Amino acid sequence: MSLYNLYSLKQTNITNMKIVAFGGSNSKQSINKRFATYASNLFENADVEVLDLNDFAMPVFSVDLEKEIGQHEVAQVFLNKLKEADILVVSMAENNGNYSVAFKNVFDWSSRIEKDVFQHKPMLLLATSPGGRGGASVLGIAQNLFPRYGAEIKGSFSLPAFGSNFDLQENKISNPELDQELKDIIKSNF
Repeated sequence: MSLYNLYSLKQTNITNMKIVAFGGSNSKQSINKRFATYASNLFENADVEVLDLNDFAMPVFSVDLEKEIGQHEVAQVFLNKLKEADILVVSMAENNGNYSVAFKNVFDWSSRIEKDVFQHKPMLLLATSPGGRGGASVLGIAQNLFPRYGAEIKGSFSLPAFGSNFDLQENKISNPELDQELKDIIKSNF
């Protein structure tokens, strides 16, 4: 077998992992979506799909509404997207120390269909905010709660002061120490 054929055979056996990423915000300018996009692209040999929570808008969950309309089909679409993933990269937005309403609503509808929303997928859990704590409160809440809903959190990272530590033109972390810390977490845990 020629060297070219060996190389071709080797190339056809490489399968890229699928990463599904999203920011836990419905803001059109979501810094958490940008952060999740950046982090997901640090993985080697990966196909990345970045979800926008605006594509999963549903009425505010209530048991009364659920009785009336049943399980929401958009929540099933969200779950199907997560099911396609080998790895999840999720960056949580913090609103008043907790999840954004947009994320919580998608989560609530989805959990009524499948308790293990995150389907036992390895997860890189992130948070960022304009402030110096970088969404640390919501990150802590998610770290405690998500494993009960099927998340296998392999690494987590909070990026403080997004405006000072992330270059919007280059779409990457501009602080070299923080950037290396995130890269080390990915390399060590995935």
